[in-house]
Amino acid sequence: MNTAQQVSTNQSHRPVPPIIIEWLRQFGCRITGMNGTTVIYFDKQSRRTLCSEVGHIVVRRLEDMMDAYVVVSNERIIAVGHRFKPLITR
Repeated sequence: MNTAQQVSTNQSHRPVPPIIIEWLRQFGCRITGMNGTTVIYFDKQSRRTLCSEVGHIVVRRLEDMMDAYVVVSNERIIAVGHRFKPLITR
């Protein structure tokens, strides 16, 4: 199952639009967890890269969705949500 099929299959269960999920997978910062999962989110550098690719106006309009994250394991999406606290990186 490719990414587009995964997103469309579970779209009703995810509060984050598919375009944000796709941008997270392309441009997001990755943190590898101890259980083999990867958390992908937008940090300052990934937002700058996204702005240079799609434009500042688009990113500014969707700014309230830029606090999203994706949890991935073996290239499969496990969870998608919004961050309410900063991620703890060590």
